[in-house]
Amino acid sequence: MNDKKNRGETIKLRNYFFLHASLLLYSIGSVFSKLASQEDFLSLGFIFFYGLFLMVLFVYALLWQQILKRFPLTVAFANKAITILWGIVWGYLIFGEPLRLGMLLGSIIIVSGIYLVVSDE
Repeated sequence: MNDKKNRGETIKLRNYFFLHASLLLYSIGSVFSKLASQEDFLSLGFIFFYGLFLMVLFVYALLWQQILKRFPLTVAFANKAITILWGIVWGYLIFGEPLRLGMLLGSIIIVSGIYLVVSDE
């Protein structure tokens, strides 16, 4: 019985890893979108970054369908809010955007909310 419980926990953990890896990919799509916006419209750089953005969204859409098979809709969408935190990280690391206290407090609230939804499952 204990082995079955451990196996169930392992599968649940693997599903959460899959969910968050997919959301990380989705957040990277936003980086490509911003990089495309910094290029001249229809230039080679614009087409390249916009193409990467569309490719990421296509892959993410396929992954999201698999996520919805494994999680209740409320849990999946509550976890999607983590992409805001990734956006802050990418903005700071890639684009040199400043970190502000409000952003950090908002991130703590988001992560706390995700924890509350997931722990209630």
